[in-house]
Amino acid sequence: MLKILHLYKTYYPDSYGGIEQVIFQLSEGAFANGISSTVLALSPNGSSDSKPFYRHHVAYSAISWQFASTPFSYKAIGHFKALAAGADIIHYHFPFPFMDIMHFVAGIKKPTVVTYHSDIVKQKAMLQLYRPLMNRFLTSVDRIVASSPNYVDSSPVLQRFLPKISVIPFGLDPASYPPARDELLEAWRSRIGGPFFLFIGAFRYYKGLQTLLAAAKISGYPVVLVGVGPMEGELKQQAAQLGLRNIHFLGALPDKDKIALLTLCYGIVFPSHLRSEAFGITLLEGAMFAKPMITCEIGTGTTFVNIHHETGLAVRPTDPEELADAMRQLWHNPVLARRYGDNARERFDAMFTSAKMVESYISLYRSLL
Repeated sequence: MLKILHLYKTYYPDSYGGIEQVIFQLSEGAFANGISSTVLALSPNGSSDSKPFYRHHVAYSAISWQFASTPFSYKAIGHFKALAAGADIIHYHFPFPFMDIMHFVAGIKKPTVVTYHSDIVKQKAMLQLYRPLMNRFLTSVDRIVASSPNYVDSSPVLQRFLPKISVIPFGLDPASYPPARDELLEAWRSRIGGPFFLFIGAFRYYKGLQTLLAAAKISGYPVVLVGVGPMEGELKQQAAQLGLRNIHFLGALPDKDKIALLTLCYGIVFPSHLRSEAFGITLLEGAMFAKPMITCEIGTGTTFVNIHHETGLAVRPTDPEELADAMRQLWHNPVLARRYGDNARERFDAMFTSAKMVESYISLYRSLL
């Protein structure tokens, strides 16, 4: 049985971001194809044991300290070296600078894949110090995978490594999104009211949520926000200052409630304005539920999933007037919105299922062996 070792800085249940979801989908999908996967992550509750997690295994190394949003661990290198000895392929998930150090100190000689999730955008000063190590690491690995051709074209880093780059879009498994029960749908209808735009994601600096609140003030349409994050207090204060009564902050919700809201919403609004947003798993969810989408054109996978005037609308980043106008176009033209949603589902079925993603990665794995 082929054995894959995934490495990233965090994983379930400590965090539930898009990268963690991609690793989960890959690991579960690989099992269905006779491939064993183990994920090594850093955690405040680290231990040396590898434990079953659904149909793959997870191991955690204890975090020793953190710097510039990067966790470090005294025990991780030895832990990684031991797990790598039993693996056929090492699958790294970038960015995670300590991972680069682990790769070289552990002396990895196995075939290696890097899924390049995002450029480093926010930590610009630290990037100058990290760049030599990053370039050496990316030079040393066998293959680099980007999630969209858009990101390859617009990333100065990836442009340096074009001969070793493959493009494999992220994917989701519709079977993992069971239909919401009628009583749950009715409960959310009673709570929210009529049609609404939906945002799901962490409240982070690059999500463009300040622009969304400003657009909601202009348009007056109901907007539901699902998620938590470091900007939550600031956003709630902005909503209060704007006197917004059409905004619903719902916090973190179980999957069954997110599925209900994805079923009920009029469309997905995803106003991320910086390249830290490399793809947008929420957009895949919106496409899977046949919803029209609104995104910002930032040269990343957001407008690879959402094609302007085909599956939704793409607007300039940080422009509340243009975002409000896009919301208005969809709101007052339900036939157009429905057509965009249907197109989005067709594109999802053709390009963005987990089965297609897993099949492409397995083909890549086997080519390295």
